[in-house]
Amino acid sequence: MDITVDIDPNSGFCAGVIRAIDKAEEYLDGKSGSDGNKLFSLGAIVHNDAELKRLEAKGLVCIDRDDLENMRNADGENLLIRAHGEPPQTYLNARARGFNIVDCTCPVVIRLQKSIREAYDRLRERDGQIVIFGKPGHAEVLGLIGQVDGKAAVIENMAMLTEAVATGVIDLHRPVEIFSQTTKSPAEFAAICSRLEVMMAEANELSLERFRGKAMFAAHNTICSQVASRHARLSAFAIDHDIVIFVSGKSSSNGKVLCERCKSLNIRTYHIDSPNELRREWFRPDDRVGVCGAASTPKWLLEAVAKEILSYNGLAALK
Repeated sequence: MDITVDIDPNSGFCAGVIRAIDKAEEYLDGKSGSDGNKLFSLGAIVHNDAELKRLEAKGLVCIDRDDLENMRNADGENLLIRAHGEPPQTYLNARARGFNIVDCTCPVVIRLQKSIREAYDRLRERDGQIVIFGKPGHAEVLGLIGQVDGKAAVIENMAMLTEAVATGVIDLHRPVEIFSQTTKSPAEFAAICSRLEVMMAEANELSLERFRGKAMFAAHNTICSQVASRHARLSAFAIDHDIVIFVSGKSSSNGKVLCERCKSLNIRTYHIDSPNELRREWFRPDDRVGVCGAASTPKWLLEAVAKEILSYNGLAALK
């Protein structure tokens, strides 16, 4: 028997990334009314080296926050704000330096930013707290805490929750509203919310039922629905294959979460970012291989990986 390969139909760019890349290509190709051939991006537009190189070849120039701060006069150059979003101060800094902003913040992220601002206004009257379940330092999270002038606690796991409570960063006696970074694991977010609510109930010496009646805790499901459904579908995909090849940039937060999910269900899961990282010894002659990726993984790269795997035997068929 030969190796067969299935590409996960649900993997590939999410809608927010597709929107940002399409807009970038409009500017780079001059289809937007711009001169074309050059576009600045604040940070990597997508966490995938191969896709970045493709866009850089068309004229995309990635800069970081230090570059932005050091720039004196952009003279009307275009600056793309990627799907992750940015804090309000970034827009002020960019415009002050003469940039024309091309805002590609994902609509899901925009809604989340608005929800956090509204919650902050509500909680100020009650001496409450904003908690964000997300990766500290992640671009989206920086944009979220920037909506409330940094006045939010960021936790990524149970250990960070325990530490935040122990150090007083989260006060269990004050009202809390918790939100999630849009690309995090729904199961992990649910576990964090459940644990925090129980901790607050115990600290206030109330049963969980009576505590809920006090309206001191509110959890907002702000994980992107496309990402949430991907978790469930990817779980089934991982179980259904002998070996899983997960393709994404190593710096992709979403990629790390999804790959770990696959590996928890299929120990023969390997994380690569290009076909060059494949190893023939990973495969058995009759393996049914599943190729999948993150929200930042282009379809053409998944196809290139599948093609390379198929080259290990001459008769296998791509599905």
